[in-house]
Amino acid sequence: MKFATRAVHAGLEPDPTYRSVIPAIHQTSTFAQPAVGEFVEDYDYARSANPTRSALETALGELEGGLGSSFSSGMAATHALLTAVCSAGDHVVLPNDLYGGTFRLVDKVLTRFGLTYTLVDQTDLDAVAAALTPQTKVVWIETPTNPLLNVVDVRAVIARVRAGGATPFVVVDNTFATPVNQRPLELGADAAVHSVTKYLGGHSDTVGGAVIVKDPEVHERVRFVQNSVGAVAGPFDCFLVHRGLRTLHLRMAAHAASAEAVVGFLKAAPGVVDVRWPGFSGMVSFRHPDAIGIAQRTKLFTLAESLGGVESLIEVPQAMTHQSVEGSDAAVPADLVRLSCGVEAPEDLVDDLRRAIGAGA
Repeated sequence: MKFATRAVHAGLEPDPTYRSVIPAIHQTSTFAQPAVGEFVEDYDYARSANPTRSALETALGELEGGLGSSFSSGMAATHALLTAVCSAGDHVVLPNDLYGGTFRLVDKVLTRFGLTYTLVDQTDLDAVAAALTPQTKVVWIETPTNPLLNVVDVRAVIARVRAGGATPFVVVDNTFATPVNQRPLELGADAAVHSVTKYLGGHSDTVGGAVIVKDPEVHERVRFVQNSVGAVAGPFDCFLVHRGLRTLHLRMAAHAASAEAVVGFLKAAPGVVDVRWPGFSGMVSFRHPDAIGIAQRTKLFTLAESLGGVESLIEVPQAMTHQSVEGSDAAVPADLVRLSCGVEAPEDLVDDLRRAIGAGA
């Protein structure tokens, strides 16, 4: 089936009791057992499994082409995957342009337990190869990167890091692209991760994360961490994300149309330089000496962290989402503005930016 059809139907099975088309929200902490030690399918306690979460995990796996697990946030998903794959003494290759929360988790938390890392420009294949060590267990890719929107060639990176027979576990953070535009497991990656808070949920009304892997054994290890640590998504959050998936292909087309119009304006706007857009998705970045002023003068673009909702957002990464990378090789310029272009009329978004930029001239 085509992706649009899969997006609408993924993980949807009619309710077995009343035949409702949309699965019920199982807002429960535990499940009655017919006898001691016996329970229906996997459902004994909701931290371990919940039917609403299972439906979402099935859908995520179908859209990315693997085995899905759902978490309470994107960072919980990232932590679970690294915990499942890595051990003390292992080494991780990270992009030098990455989400600040990922850097903070590795640099401030996991290094205390013996993990080491190297930051590298992943658009430079020679630099990626040079960063590998005998202890490298994971190569973590973001594409497009956050916040500079560099596009990394996943196939080329994988081919390069495995050229000498090495087998590092390759992870792609697919939050910005979504499976509408990129399916990492089909490109040869071992896992995809998402902050489902963003495009997959799509309405800025829930927080969650996901891990999708190829290997059933790795999936079981991720599941073990999921149950042991307990950072699971609640049933109502899972319901909201699953609902969002059914319009993902439509929303991503609208986000891209908004971004294309905004980029067309920005490339000729006074004082604006280094306009970046990967050609899909709604993420745009640019640089301007009055970055903070512009971000505070927009009306339709809401000044807020996060991205991927139907409403447009604007932020200054250096002062907001990426403070944790200050002083490192992943630091971002202070004059960078990041836009998450929503699904409003593109002309209105352009007018909003024109006023915000012109008012500071």
